[in-house]
Amino acid sequence: MKIKQLDEELSAILQAIIDNESKINDIISDIDEDYKLSAKNLCRYLILRSFDLRKYHDSLSDCGVSSLGTLEGYVYSNLYNVIRNLRLIQGLPFDKKSDIELIGYKKSKDIVKKNGNKLFNEVKKNHFTEIMVTLPNEAASDKNIIKDFALSGMKIARINLSHGDIDIWSKMVTYIHEVKAETGKDVKIYMDLSGPKIRTSQIEITTKKGEIRNYIKVKVGDHIILTGNKTLGRKSKFGNDNEQLVKAEIGISLPQILDDVKINDMVLFDDGMVKSTVVSKNDNAIELLITDCYKTKIGSQKGINLPNTKLKLPALTPRDIECLPFICKHANIVGYSFVRSGEDVKFLYDQLRPYNAKNLGVVFKIENNEAFENLPQILLEGMKHHKIGVMIARGDLAVEIGFERISEVQNQILWICEAAHIPVIWATQVLENLAKTGVPTRAEISDIVQGIQAECIMLNKGPYINEAIKILKNISERMEAHSFKKKNSLRALNIAIHSTSLLFNKEKIAL
Repeated sequence: MKIKQLDEELSAILQAIIDNESKINDIISDIDEDYKLSAKNLCRYLILRSFDLRKYHDSLSDCGVSSLGTLEGYVYSNLYNVIRNLRLIQGLPFDKKSDIELIGYKKSKDIVKKNGNKLFNEVKKNHFTEIMVTLPNEAASDKNIIKDFALSGMKIARINLSHGDIDIWSKMVTYIHEVKAETGKDVKIYMDLSGPKIRTSQIEITTKKGEIRNYIKVKVGDHIILTGNKTLGRKSKFGNDNEQLVKAEIGISLPQILDDVKINDMVLFDDGMVKSTVVSKNDNAIELLITDCYKTKIGSQKGINLPNTKLKLPALTPRDIECLPFICKHANIVGYSFVRSGEDVKFLYDQLRPYNAKNLGVVFKIENNEAFENLPQILLEGMKHHKIGVMIARGDLAVEIGFERISEVQNQILWICEAAHIPVIWATQVLENLAKTGVPTRAEISDIVQGIQAECIMLNKGPYINEAIKILKNISERMEAHSFKKKNSLRALNIAIHSTSLLFNKEKIAL
């Protein structure tokens, strides 16, 4: 592409940002003062990424100017300087003036680090990545578990409120404070809200031999009934020609979601190990056709995902709300599961208000497709408050969006959060083989290198977890010297097009 064409097309994109600046100012009017510049940059980034920028990369690099590959944190400044340099190369003046407040590369780095320190640390740090570790229930009775984690490099102790009870959590909290006093290690406390858990109900099927089975058998082509009625399950029955005479039946933990399900929606069981499609429904049940089986059984209390269904479930359960006083008293950070929209964010802060929890950090867990698509709105609502972050919950997210898309989507989450200068937690299956068996896979080590783009990496439980913490700490310290975030190719993002249409009330930003 010729320099003149580059100049004209990029100048049109810059003008589109300038033309929408008054609207951006309206959007950020309620944003916390510490986040205002970052919210502006996020909005500018969404406008920019609603265009396909790939056609400019090679030509810009040939001109010896920025290829726009690392502009997430300082959109207007980078684009402005690229156009100015193109004008200088052509020997043309560049007198475009505006009162737009600029963020340069150095300032964007400083803001990201400041926001990371605000969420994860009490003292200023110039480097990341922080290490978060999920505490096993045994940590409530053995302080040395927590102490060993802290000495190995854990900076944030995660208490999963989906498991255990307030007595167990209280003992963990007590031990964390004792470990801090004994070791001098500043360990923060992170507590995860459970959110609504959609699972299969208890299955108890009596065989002809009088044995109790806690599962039903399935294969591709079977029809099963998912019901809101109380049931201990029912197995399929087949005729001599393998025709299914009786359809297997399973109960569901949250029957109300059946109202939201539509014909042809996908229903996944057990982390996507069994896939099915809705073929019919009535008032309190849906009939499913099994389309893929990586397992031949569906058991009791197995997770159910509905990636195509827009659920009307509240993001906070009554149990979550009951836990809030305990969280506000003892936690430094709370993880918000099942958040899907800006309205969900507002609802959480409304619930926190009575407990004067202004210093409580809030991490939005992006674990379903709806949350991913609404990430900019979730961030803008969260930025009305004090300390926020994002967790890429790759387990549920991969099941929801499909494993083939998880790499692409997790990168988009990183880019959008960098544009908003919001710290990110990289979670699920990090060094999982090492933690469980003592031997890492090569893929796990590569995953860490990518995860270091985030400000925090979360490890789960396992008998070799201390070795995993030490290796993660060692690799992250080595890699931090080599990079800060990374370069990327910039095709137009659907999430940016979707968000700009919502935020700016336009089908597409015009050039």
